[in-house]
Amino acid sequence: MSAENATLLKTPFHANHVALGAKMVPFAGFEMPVQYPTGITNEHNIVRTGCGLFDVSHMGEFLITGPQALDFVNYVTSNNVAALAIGQVHYSGILYENATFVDDCLVYRAADHIMMVVNASNKDKDFAHISQYVSKFDCKLEDISDRIALLALQGPKAQAILATLTDADLDSIKYYHFTTGTVAGVGPMVISRTGYTGEDGFELYHDVKDAQTVWNAIMATGQVQAVGLGCRDSLRLEMGMALYGNDIDDTVTPFEANLGWLVKLKKGDFVGKAALEAQKAAGVPRKLVGFTIADKAFPRHGYPVFVNGAPSGVVCSGTMSPSVGLPIGTCYVPTAHAVVGNQVEIDQRGKKVVATITEMPFWKHGSHK
Repeated sequence: MSAENATLLKTPFHANHVALGAKMVPFAGFEMPVQYPTGITNEHNIVRTGCGLFDVSHMGEFLITGPQALDFVNYVTSNNVAALAIGQVHYSGILYENATFVDDCLVYRAADHIMMVVNASNKDKDFAHISQYVSKFDCKLEDISDRIALLALQGPKAQAILATLTDADLDSIKYYHFTTGTVAGVGPMVISRTGYTGEDGFELYHDVKDAQTVWNAIMATGQVQAVGLGCRDSLRLEMGMALYGNDIDDTVTPFEANLGWLVKLKKGDFVGKAALEAQKAAGVPRKLVGFTIADKAFPRHGYPVFVNGAPSGVVCSGTMSPSVGLPIGTCYVPTAHAVVGNQVEIDQRGKKVVATITEMPFWKHGSHK
């Protein structure tokens, strides 16, 4: 093992991945499975048609408690936490004062606390950033990431499979809602109807001490295949879901990233609000768009993009889409050019390939509720 790999963190399911023959790679400071022997395309199709199991225990979780927990999270994120019902989740942005992304996140509103779920690679940065504002509020902020194992059961058969293992009424959990219950006789755990695939499914937040019990029970159904980060990326891109570090980062705002729906300017003050109002008034200079390519040219992250002969950044995300059957990707273009049907050129190792701006999501047949 290299010195680099020796310093990588391991999730509670690391031995399970190795036993299944997964190809393990460094990712966000962890050693994670990118694929299993059947391959990324097979795993992608399993999630679209059946059920796959992702280990996403590398994600970060912050617990916020106290009388002003809601007010605090509303201040450090762009969406309106006060509009969430108890047991509801939403997607949101953590922004700098200049309105660019520190990270994207999920916000869970429970009766007596709020949980924020953040990207593994940004966890420490996110925690430091929002910690700056805690003293303004009567609340407590904790990083509980090390205490939580997280599995994502994803695919159109996910509910039928999970129903055999839980006491929770899964029918009552709407998309982007959650409950607490037991799975495989252990818990209580958060059972959340969320995911990053466009398919129906559940994310199970449970104590690390119960990790093997939960994994083994799910796999023992014989109806679930372990799947890796490779297909997680192709599945989310087909749905037009942003990936931090590719589609969004600390150089772009929600308005530029077509994530204006994460911004609730009328909710009161929050970090980045003034800059967003200024950008909205001045006009948004560029927009993230999706594109498809007619031939089999593979649009890789970082390939230069041109609009009417002028440079327009690079390919943010790109793949050969297993579900759509075409190369797909994202890039930023001047707002005036961000019209479905317009074309861009992608420099693929010196050869310019024509791509057509396409409405996202690219895949419109997901089973998510």
